[in-house]
Amino acid sequence: MLLDEDPATLIHHTIGNFNIHPDKSAISRIHESLSTLHQARDLRIREAEGALKKLSRNLSTLSAQHTETVASHSSTSHASQIVELDTQKFRIAKAASDLEIEGERLEQELESLKAKLAELEAQGVEGDESERARREAEDPVVLRLGVYRKLGIDIEADKAGSYNKAIIRNSQKGDVHVLNIDPKVSQYFYANYFWQTI
Repeated sequence: MLLDEDPATLIHHTIGNFNIHPDKSAISRIHESLSTLHQARDLRIREAEGALKKLSRNLSTLSAQHTETVASHSSTSHASQIVELDTQKFRIAKAASDLEIEGERLEQELESLKAKLAELEAQGVEGDESERARREAEDPVVLRLGVYRKLGIDIEADKAGSYNKAIIRNSQKGDVHVLNIDPKVSQYFYANYFWQTI
């Protein structure tokens, strides 16, 4: 006997540890976070662009009023008003400049986020190769399926994600057996059947 414990008991304990729901929940949360972040960045950029356009219109209006005032009145009688309008114009110009700089910064941030999103989409839900390899090394479901495959047993999932069919191959005998797995049947029955077939 190569193993200290009964293989059927080991397989029974291994089957009892299958749990992929936390991984599915984590992937769903990542997708939701990316979508929320993308929407928030778009909203901030639209708000900044709207404020910049509004300030530009205000600046044009005030500049036109200033020009009209200077043309219709003597510069000596309205010097203080012109100084005040100039001061206001420069304040608005500075505010517009600051908003333009902020708009450019937000555009750069958006481009950076788009690049990050493209990278994440290219990696897919499973992540890049190193991430997949790390997760597969830690994922008990992947480990169990790997053990089954090495024994010549392929477990297939249905559309709902439930593992309900086993294909058992015996290369020495040239046999292939297909077994439908019913959760009502004892797991010991399936373990014994697997060992007898392989």
